[in-house]
Order: sequence, then C-alpha cells, then structure tokens
Amino acid sequence: MAKSKANEGNAAEAAPQKTEAPVQQAAAPASASAEAPAGKKRGRQPGHPPRRGKKLRTLLANQKNKLAKEGTQTLKKAIATLKQVKRAKFNETVEVHMSLGVDTTQADQLIRGSVALPHGIGKTVRVAVFCQGENQNVAKKAGADIVGGDELIKKVQDENWMDFDVALATQDMMAKVIRLGKVLGPRGLMPTPKAGTVIPNGGDVAAAVNDFKAGKVEYRTDKGGNIHAGVGKIDFEDEKLAENITVFVNQIRNAKPAGVKGNYVLSITVAGTMTPGIPVSV
Repeated sequence: MAKSKANEGNAAEAAPQKTEAPVQQAAAPASASAEAPAGKKRGRQPGHPPRRGKKLRTLLANQKNKLAKEGTQTLKKAIATLKQVKRAKFNETVEVHMSLGVDTTQADQLIRGSVALPHGIGKTVRVAVFCQGENQNVAKKAGADIVGGDELIKKVQDENWMDFDVALATQDMMAKVIRLGKVLGPRGLMPTPKAGTVIPNGGDVAAAVNDFKAGKVEYRTDKGGNIHAGVGKIDFEDEKLAENITVFVNQIRNAKPAGVKGNYVLSITVAGTMTPGIPVSV
C-alpha cells in the first residue's frame, strides 16, 4: 500500500509537468510572430513608386484630356505642344515611335538600319571600332573613342566590358567579332551590315566614324512591329527637330518590305522622355 501511494504521488507530481510543456511550446511561436512586424522594414519598397501628389495627378489628367481633344496634330504644332507640356527639369530626349503594319514572324519583313540625322541627336556618342592595321590610325584620327583588334575583343569577351554606345567593325574583323554576339547582341551593339555598322573592305572608316559621332541613329522593329528612336533634344529649335523627325520617318517609309500588304505606317507618335505621347501626321 505504501508503494502504491508513493507511485500515485509521483504520478501526481509528473502530471503538471506534462501540461506545462505544451503551453511553453505553444507560446514560443506567438512571441516570434510578435517580433516579426517590428523587424520589417518600413518605407517605399522596391518596384513600388511613391504615390503621385494631387497637384501632379490633376496636371497629368488635364494634359491627357487636352491632347485627346486635339487628336492627331501636324508636326509643327506637335513640337510646339511638346515644349508646352514639358515639366522635367533636365533636357529631355525627343523620341519618335512608329507602329508599322509588318509581320515580325516573317524574316523578310524585319526592318533594321541606320540614318544620319541632319542636326544630330544632341549628345556625345561613344564609338568603338574593331579594326586592325592602318585602319586603327584612321579611326583614331576620325574621333573614335575606342579602337582595337584582338585585345579589344578579348576585353569585351572576358570582362563583359561595353563602355560605348555604338560598335563598328571592318569586314576583315567580323570573323573574330562574331564571337561577341552573345555579349553585344542583347544590348543592340553587335555590328551588322543592315545597321551600317560593318565597314566593307576598302570602305571609308573615317566617314563611318564621323557619321555616328555626328548623330547617325540605328533603328529596328521590335516584336510588336514598332520602331523607337531618339531624334534630338527638346531644347532644339523647332525647325531642326522637325527636319530630324521628317528625315527619320522618310527613311522608315523607304524601307518598306515588298511583302507588306495593306497599310504600312499605322501611326506616328512624338514624345519627350517625361511627356505624354502626341500623335502626328508627317
């Protein structure tokens, strides 16, 4: 009997320990969850821009309604309107966006090339030239920023170095430059004959460098059949902007593929870096 009473006493003492352990285990996650919000970072999160103020929202809405009422404008009027709606403090780039009636799944309807604008694009263009021999001296004298042969190819390939805006290459270097396709291609910097960035054997290296330094613009259709290009700065004189835009649009019109049926140029829009787009008739 004494042993049984002792066993009962031990069991009674052990029972509270069994009930207390789960309570402590259950309380641990609760305290951890309470600390989590305190450690969470506050403020603007990546990918979420701050909410626009009421004044800015009203301004943008008024601009949108005004442009919608005016509809398609002449090029001269569109440039004047563009300068009126400018609100950024920096010198914005003026862009042309063209929607084309091409089938981008057809290789013969892909449009790519370059055009020299009469008044340039208003910024310094860094030109790299892949060449060898005497062409290196010619390119340097013409104003090329980076000139090289095998050593330049190795630097781009090994270091992923692309500190330039335009890459030119002479025809005799293309067998080596083609190895850079995976590096330069995604950035739109790979020299190609269609873009005018491959200089044929015996071609004028100095003239090619001068054209791109002065403001020769490359263009190509995207997957949606659209073409986008910067054609100057918003502080350009109206006449110079109009001439640049006209030359660019005419170049695209002249590049119409033979296989395109129906309307070729669907729409033309001009815009600044931070302005709404303005549909124009050119």
